[in-house]
Amino acid sequence: MPGDQRSPILVTGGAGFIGSHVCDGLLAAGHSVRCLDNLATGKLRNIEHLQGVEGFSFIQGDICNLQQLTAAMDGVGAVVHLAALGSVPRSIAFPLESEAANLGGFLNLLEAARKLGLKRIVYASSSSVYGDSPLLPKKEGREGNALSPYAVTKAMNEAYAKLYGRLFGLEAIGLRFFNIFGERQDPEGAYAAAIPKFIRALLKHEPPVVNGDGLQTRDFTYVGNAVQAVQRALEAPSDRAGEVFNIAYGDSCNLLELLGKLQERLARIDPAISKVGVKHAPPRPGDVRASHADISKANEQLGYAPRSSVNEGLDRAVPWYAEHWR
Repeated sequence: MPGDQRSPILVTGGAGFIGSHVCDGLLAAGHSVRCLDNLATGKLRNIEHLQGVEGFSFIQGDICNLQQLTAAMDGVGAVVHLAALGSVPRSIAFPLESEAANLGGFLNLLEAARKLGLKRIVYASSSSVYGDSPLLPKKEGREGNALSPYAVTKAMNEAYAKLYGRLFGLEAIGLRFFNIFGERQDPEGAYAAAIPKFIRALLKHEPPVVNGDGLQTRDFTYVGNAVQAVQRALEAPSDRAGEVFNIAYGDSCNLLELLGKLQERLARIDPAISKVGVKHAPPRPGDVRASHADISKANEQLGYAPRSSVNEGLDRAVPWYAEHWR
């Protein structure tokens, strides 16, 4: 990793689902971690096991507050930027809030880095930037038209990161995450992701709600693979700066197939779950029909090699949900 190895790494959104796993991974690799979160969507329960751990500190603060963000970044060796208001439907319902957090907050981060002389930022982009492109697999450089405000903010993050690299020498590397899932992903709320929401419904013996016909495909990616990608990007040579990389497993399944995998695993705990049906709802505006990532660029340039398939990830995540959310 460029910079002082002894300096802490700041993880914005570190109390979130992905962020808390990244904090775990960085601490396990011997780094000190400074976690920043405003707890709007992050949860203290996600990092309670880290409180008191040597090398870990938590700051409650907001990336939309430049003063708070600059103070949190002062003295760190690198930043992993995961703070955002996620969810395509949320961005369509509340585009101003999405813009403020996802683009305004990101610009604050870039400005604070420029003023502090910080070089390396690894930031979360999204598969949503591929928009209406029908090309499969999804490959960097073959993006379509954005289908949501969320997608626009992520595409603009990539453009600004590249611009700050050209103008100010900032080494920013973007990771286009594809449908990350795993332990700690929140199943509650209107904008919960598919896997935890489906598991929650099945545990309650309620039919999971599938928007559309259920044949839309996703490249579901276990969170441990995302953590590996972050670590590889932090360690990447400077000539990778300004690049963006697909981070996924490199396979896809449709939502009905996914539900079958979930029911199979949950039925081992509660056989009655195998008899729970499915409820279909209208398709959601802004949703991509098919998603399947080409991860060859990340493999070749970052050394990213996902270790956990969808099935292996579900084998870890499903028992966790059965224990914590029944």
